[in-house]
Amino acid sequence: MEIDVLSLFPEYFEVPLALSLLGRAFKEGIVSFRSLNIRQFSEEKGRRADDRPFGGGPGMVMMAGPVVRAVRSVRRSDSCVVYLSPQGKLLTAKKCRELAVKSHLVLLSGHYEGVDERVLEEVDEEISIGDYVLTSGCPAALVLIDAVVRLLPGVVGHPEATHQDSFEDGIFDAPHYTRPRVFEGKSVPPVLWQGDHVKIAAWRKQQAINKTARVRPDLMKEKVT
Repeated sequence: MEIDVLSLFPEYFEVPLALSLLGRAFKEGIVSFRSLNIRQFSEEKGRRADDRPFGGGPGMVMMAGPVVRAVRSVRRSDSCVVYLSPQGKLLTAKKCRELAVKSHLVLLSGHYEGVDERVLEEVDEEISIGDYVLTSGCPAALVLIDAVVRLLPGVVGHPEATHQDSFEDGIFDAPHYTRPRVFEGKSVPPVLWQGDHVKIAAWRKQQAINKTARVRPDLMKEKVT
């Protein structure tokens, strides 16, 4: 997979993408990454890429020209262009798996009050990581990269690990325990160390359902419907 991020702050991604599993994935060539500065596509004085909105209002808006030229500079026939926006569809486990099979992702990071509406004609999908607003789309782009890249073959050590994550079956993951068996008087549930894998699977399933129903009853409602 190839990933191009278009942003006003390309240096934002340097350290996070060099660490842990993501860093290894890029180092081993499982995925390649470029971060381009949208300002370099500006024809304005001082490489300006934003301006005041027509109709007035607070804040600035990213101009259509620089953004569109930036997108077109990297877009190919196999590209999927994603605009990280609080007005987009929610990023889910299912959507991450859909994106993980793409050969080329172009991630457009919004800034200020967002982009000129005419930019959206260059976009395939608008995606939001939650019902809140960030100072920029950079953290959202980083979240999407992390969530998608970990699904690529060879990134996570155990091939079945990602299929047991929270939300993969529409509910939370089960609770996990490791050594010691007793910590500060709290013991690991006996079912987990007695070796009956059928009972372990059933226990984990029920625990996942219980926590989902308690914390996110909306997910249980969606599962029933």
